Amino acid sequence: MSATALFTRMDQSTQEDWDIISAEFKNFASALPDRIIAHMNLLSGDFSGFPIDRLGHCLQTATRAYRDGRDEEYVVCALLHDIGDTLGTYNHSEVAAAILKPFVSEENHWMIQNHGIFQGYNFFHRIGMDRNMRDMFKEQSNYARTAEFIELYDSPAFDPEGETLPLSFFEPMLRRVFAKPRLSLYGPMFER
Repeated sequence: MSATALFTRMDQSTQEDWDIISAEFKNFASALPDRIIAHMNLLSGDFSGFPIDRLGHCLQTATRAYRDGRDEEYVVCALLHDIGDTLGTYNHSEVAAAILKPFVSEENHWMIQNHGIFQGYNFFHRIGMDRNMRDMFKEQSNYARTAEFIELYDSPAFDPEGETLPLSFFEPMLRRVFAKPRLSLYGPMFER
């Protein structure tokens, strides 16, 4: 077993404790792509009434973005856009965005964070909601980008016959995007 910190209250922790924790943090953080892949696999077999399962939808969305020549970061965002479905049933977009935030541009983060509202244009009116809810963001600089993500990649990615590259195809991209955070409260722990 690895060494562990000795404090029982964080306000009594020492530099030695944090040296141990920082070393462990690097190992834990470097395994994030493995945990994301494992979580993506939880989406397999979950149809919830849709024509394809949730994993297939994510893979198809990423495949469409990849085939359209989008950069790796965008493709990984497309891949993970619905990763929050299992734990964030009522706020899946925000869950996905929180996972991606330290690793992606503000534009891609905003797109994923709000894609659920933008996708609502296609069905909110069918469930008693305002399909034009996305219009509250009309003045936002990422409005058109997010509407395009829905129209080109997310909305048409429910086709049982649609091209769907396997998760293994996207794994190297995911690992590169998640190799090091751009913006994180805990970034200095990576530098130790």
